[in-house]
Amino acid sequence: MLDTAEIERLNAEPVNSAQTRRPLYEARRKIFPKRADGRFRRFKWIVMLVTLGIYYLTPWLRWDRGPFAPDQAVLVDLANRRFYFFFIEIWPQEFYFVAGLLVMAGFGLFLVTSSVGRAWCGYTCPQTVWVDLFVAVDRLVEGDRNARIKLDQAAWSAKKLVLRVTKHTIWLLIAVATGGAWIFYFADAPTLLVDLFTGQAAPIAYLTVAVLTATTYTFGGLMREQVCTYMCPWPRIQAAMLDEHSLTVTYNDWRGEPRSRHAKKSIAAGQKVGDCVDCNACVAVCPMGIDIRDGQQLECITCALCIDACDSVMDKLGKETGLISYATLSDYNFNMRISTNGGACGISPDLVRTTKGKLSPGLAHFHLAKIFRPRTLVYFAAWSAVGLLLVYGLLTRDRLQVNVLHDRNPQFVRLSDGSIRNGYTVKLLNMIPEPRTIIVTLQGLKGAQMTVVGIDQPEDRAFAVEVEPDRLKTLKVYVRQPLENVAAQSQPFNIVVEDKSSFESDVYAATFEAPGGTK
Repeated sequence: MLDTAEIERLNAEPVNSAQTRRPLYEARRKIFPKRADGRFRRFKWIVMLVTLGIYYLTPWLRWDRGPFAPDQAVLVDLANRRFYFFFIEIWPQEFYFVAGLLVMAGFGLFLVTSSVGRAWCGYTCPQTVWVDLFVAVDRLVEGDRNARIKLDQAAWSAKKLVLRVTKHTIWLLIAVATGGAWIFYFADAPTLLVDLFTGQAAPIAYLTVAVLTATTYTFGGLMREQVCTYMCPWPRIQAAMLDEHSLTVTYNDWRGEPRSRHAKKSIAAGQKVGDCVDCNACVAVCPMGIDIRDGQQLECITCALCIDACDSVMDKLGKETGLISYATLSDYNFNMRISTNGGACGISPDLVRTTKGKLSPGLAHFHLAKIFRPRTLVYFAAWSAVGLLLVYGLLTRDRLQVNVLHDRNPQFVRLSDGSIRNGYTVKLLNMIPEPRTIIVTLQGLKGAQMTVVGIDQPEDRAFAVEVEPDRLKTLKVYVRQPLENVAAQSQPFNIVVEDKSSFESDVYAATFEAPGGTK
């Protein structure tokens, strides 16, 4: 166990502080975050590996859909206007599924933010993930915080040039891999990879890789926290999503103040001393360059690295962890009332501790049940409802559709035998990657027969039509009704299509036009 005076005080100043706000157009001040160790840092490593693994590896996954469809598990096939996601195939007219997923993402973001604050920003936002990766490259090449600061301030030398070129080269390789991985979602990945390196890929592929390489390099390597502070709208929107029961990263000044670097001397002098030793460890590890002790700030992405840094210091001092922790505003206010005796005095650390020096059991602490409150339950219910509707839509959607367009000019033709004939354009949509034999049947319309152009078969009320996999088949169909059976000027009837092997069917209600009257 160390004394407070033995804890190293880091020379770290916040880029933006509550007392001194920097001008909006001030040149960027570089941030050199120190490496943090702890449960939240380990969790961020896991999230980074999982998310990057999903992004880079997904285009290479295979999924057997048979010989008539691509075998890439996730593919946005713009040429054929299809979206494949493992066993799911989405057509352009089914874009409402994508819209539903976006609605779910919105409700999910509201749910997460109202429950645990900006967890999306701190752990899974692409900007956060790639910046984490770029900072890891910084440490690998140039060393930890102090070494990077020293290198940045040093005069140019051969060593500095080699280190900087190495770092930026790795940044560019990551950026190129990021842009390359994106285009693999839009074409067969192995084929496109060969085409890229042999110069046979489409110009748009090279342009997309170049644009994404530039944005990844710039946002992840050069701008970093500025993207979150100045470009992203979410920090400004999140206030509407938070309430007094939302978890946020909080400096618990009700036990940390007054700060002291020399606790023993201060106590001997009869001064009140809090747990904070003003070591600046929380400032040094912050990738946004803020001081969490200044309170809630727009720049804070709640990555919780300051919690890890502070907990490690508290462990060294033999004190309870949690001086910086995830806490709700209601819990913070409750504990602050205890530490100030209901506002009758300033913060008094003695009021939150027992006679044995332990934190009082009467203090408010977060527990999981606090997440389940009306607001989060409403968000969860809305999120679940949209998800269930999407699942229901997927399970019950038709994979066989028919559409019929009546000839407009002329609407009908009187044949030499006196019978009336109407022409129709019938479109059969086979929405599965397998060939089908579709039975097209005329239902209703007494005495009527039909013929299909291109099918060598006498007039009948039903025809078998071969439809290719994942294709739209257009037929020209003529329906003829004897004059004596014409009952009205406009008669309703149905065109029924059916796949006998899968028992799928669809019906289109059409009309038969005639001069009118019964003959």
